[in-house]
Amino acid sequence: MSLKSNPGLDPKEIEQLKKECKEAGKKFVYFEDELNDEPDNVEEFVHVQFVGEYKGQEAIFDAVIYSLRLHYNSIVYETAERQAMKSFPLYVPVENRDETYTSNEAMDEEVELFITELIEEIEENEEIKLSEHLEIDEDFEFGIGLEVCLNVDEVNDKVVTKFVDDYLSGNFKLNPTLFSFKTEAED
Repeated sequence: MSLKSNPGLDPKEIEQLKKECKEAGKKFVYFEDELNDEPDNVEEFVHVQFVGEYKGQEAIFDAVIYSLRLHYNSIVYETAERQAMKSFPLYVPVENRDETYTSNEAMDEEVELFITELIEEIEENEEIKLSEHLEIDEDFEFGIGLEVCLNVDEVNDKVVTKFVDDYLSGNFKLNPTLFSFKTEAED
């Protein structure tokens, strides 16, 4: 999609979002979707929209902001699942199952245990290290897409406000340090 035909650059849409931000008393509004349906209860992921300038013109930024720990856990799980699939070629990940899938609970339990062991090994050996990142998507369907990964314990109003303020003022800086995490043992 070209920037010219992007509805997130339409002055009417921009004015509407500015009005919503003003009503919320913030520079951004939470975007309600299936991944972020309770903004009062957010922890590691939020979806927000705000108005700023992009390449000399006003635009709506559609941003997902999530913690580095969440991203790390996702990457570690995907890595462990790929390794498990090599050891269990008949295993079909849940997201790939369709109506033709035949359930095999015994194998699923064995694979889940194997994945858990692989995750512990990956974490213990610090095989995966990640840093904060920001991706900009000009071809987003509405405005300019931002994917923001921050090394914070919780993505809350304070974190989002700081990000939006720093991004809009041109003072946003990523921490290039590589991090790994360990799953906290549950009691």
